[in-house]
Amino acid sequence: MADNKRVVIIGGHGKVALLAAPKFRDAGYSVDSIIRNPDQKSDIEERGANPVLLDIEKATVDELREAFQGAAAVVFAAGAGGGDPERTHAVDYEAAVRSIDAAEQAGVQRYVMVSYVTADIDVDRLDQDESMYPYAKAKHDADAHLRASGLEHTILGPGVLTLEPASGRIQLVDREGKIDGNEPGEGESDTSRENVAEVMVHAVAHDAGVGEKINFYDGETPITEAVK
Repeated sequence: MADNKRVVIIGGHGKVALLAAPKFRDAGYSVDSIIRNPDQKSDIEERGANPVLLDIEKATVDELREAFQGAAAVVFAAGAGGGDPERTHAVDYEAAVRSIDAAEQAGVQRYVMVSYVTADIDVDRLDQDESMYPYAKAKHDADAHLRASGLEHTILGPGVLTLEPASGRIQLVDREGKIDGNEPGEGESDTSRENVAEVMVHAVAHDAGVGEKINFYDGETPITEAVK
């Protein structure tokens, strides 16, 4: 880990990122949160992070590398939010790939990607005309690029995101999103965004889940036991 305990969060104004920033601070890290809208600076500062103005849709690898220089970890928590296939590709795939390449060039070994639980298989089981397909394709391909990199990566695969407070406890599931081989029932795939933030911080602070994709829902196993 770099001597400078600084984490760079891409997509700093997203719900998960805003929850994660103060948790990183509590874990002893300084936080640079990359945002593109200057109106969001106060929200970032209120959570103890440093706002960095950079439009990741347009930022070059060189610009990202400069932003990452000397950091202990890079976290990709950005997303286009769906609806526009071209922007989904631009943010969830192209910007993600540039950030991965930039992290390698900057010598930042630790990289955490926020993906989703069935990203590994949806690209093969969804029809290309389905509205979900562009997102599934972008996340699948970005995750694959990260796996092929030389980075010490962790990919987070939560289920249906909620605004419930963190329980600090999760349920690990398989790449199909199944729990012990069974499809989740109503509400069983729910995943608190704050639990996602907790897993993110735990992964960085304890070098946990390196080289793995962590597929999970809210559950009963303490995060410290589930992700090692």
